[in-house]
Amino acid sequence: MLKISIITVCYNSAATIQDTINSVARQSYINKEHIIVDGASKDATMEMVRTSPSVSLYVSETDSGIFDAMNKGIKLVSGDVIGMLNADDFYIDNAVLSDVAKVFEDEGVDACFADLFYVSQNDTDKVVRYWKSKEYKPGLFKKGWMPAHPTFFVRKRIYEKLGAFDLNYKFAADFELLLRFIEKNKINTVYLPRVILKMRLGGASNKTLKNIITQNKEIIQILHDHYKNISLFRLWISKIKSRTLQFIFRP
Repeated sequence: MLKISIITVCYNSAATIQDTINSVARQSYINKEHIIVDGASKDATMEMVRTSPSVSLYVSETDSGIFDAMNKGIKLVSGDVIGMLNADDFYIDNAVLSDVAKVFEDEGVDACFADLFYVSQNDTDKVVRYWKSKEYKPGLFKKGWMPAHPTFFVRKRIYEKLGAFDLNYKFAADFELLLRFIEKNKINTVYLPRVILKMRLGGASNKTLKNIITQNKEIIQILHDHYKNISLFRLWISKIKSRTLQFIFRP
């Protein structure tokens, strides 16, 4: 039976991490593990982690940021498939991992991704933005497209073959990794057309205007490194269009 490993990285996440832990614990899929990588939190985060019987393994120590912590988690997993679940996110229902496992019954599938809801920090029933993805086609990354990283599940062997997050990027290492896996190395992906998690607004990359600017500079650099010719005008038009639609159209 396929084993799914969920990695949650956190720092001072006492206000939200219990929802994250509970959402993994309640999954109907049995063969799973939940690994917590904490950045030496100063609040009650680790008290909650230590007293949660569903947490398989945890570490708490200083790190060099969210992607460094994710790389630590990848080295700790014992499962066949790895997913990342942020400390302020949670799965939308109890069948998410079962649906993911069904996708990976096909040995030819390397990874899958799905849709997510951005929700209000204070009211998680209030959907603010709907990130609806689609099947990957060559060239989509050139337009600024990427699957929602928290919905991305990939076989451990892909990390072992292609490497983990590039720590040269502080805010866009997920974009670089997904482009490297999907576009450059052409791993076989499947789009699971349903919402699988809720993400609270206010993540690290979009918490401040400075972070947003830095993230977009990193994305442009990544695209320039990968493609010979990039139209920044088309890139921004595509990004603005896709983001606008995410705020307008919601199920």
